[in-house]
Amino acid sequence: MKKTIAAVVGVILVCVAVILGIAATKPDVSHVERSITIKAAPAQIHPQINDYRNWMVWSPWEKVDPNMKRAFSGAEKGVGSKYSWVGNGDVGEGDMEIISSEPGKIVLNLHFVKPFEGLSKAIFTMQPEGEATKVTWAMDSDSPFPCKVMQVFMSMDDCCGKEFEKGLASLKAVSEKSDTEKTADRDNG
Repeated sequence: MKKTIAAVVGVILVCVAVILGIAATKPDVSHVERSITIKAAPAQIHPQINDYRNWMVWSPWEKVDPNMKRAFSGAEKGVGSKYSWVGNGDVGEGDMEIISSEPGKIVLNLHFVKPFEGLSKAIFTMQPEGEATKVTWAMDSDSPFPCKVMQVFMSMDDCCGKEFEKGLASLKAVSEKSDTEKTADRDNG
C-alpha cells in the first residue's frame, strides 16, 4: 500500500514538475492579432475606434454582457479618453485609455482587474489598400508565471482571437454603413 501511495505521489510530482517546466518556456508577453479588409477609408474607420462610445456598437464584449456598467472619463475621444467597465464573469472588470491616436494607428493601454489582474497594450492599425483598408487588431499582454502555467492548457490566441474576429466583423459592418446609419446605431445601442 505504501508503495502504491508513493508511486501515485511520485507521478503527481513529476506531472507538476513537467507543467511548471513547460510554463517556464512560455514567453513573457503573449501576442494576439487578427486582421480584416474593410471597404472604407481609414478616415471612416478611425472614429469608430477613437471614441469609446462607438465601441458599444462593434465591440464583441459589449454583446456578452448587455447589463455591463460603463463609465467614460478624460477626453471625449482620442488621447486621454478613458473607459472603464464592470460586468459579469465573462467580461470581468477593468479600464482602458487611448495613449496614441494617429490617422493610421490607435494605441491603448488595458488594465484588467477581474477575473485576473493584468496589463495589455492594444494596437489598431489601418493600412490603405486601394479603395479598402486592412485593419489589424493586435494585443500584447504581460505573462507573469501564473499566466504561463494557464497557457500550458489554453492560449491567449484561442481565448481572444475569436473575439477579435467577431469585433472586426462588426467594425467592418459599421464602417461600411453610411454616416446616418452609424448615428442611428449609436443612439439605439
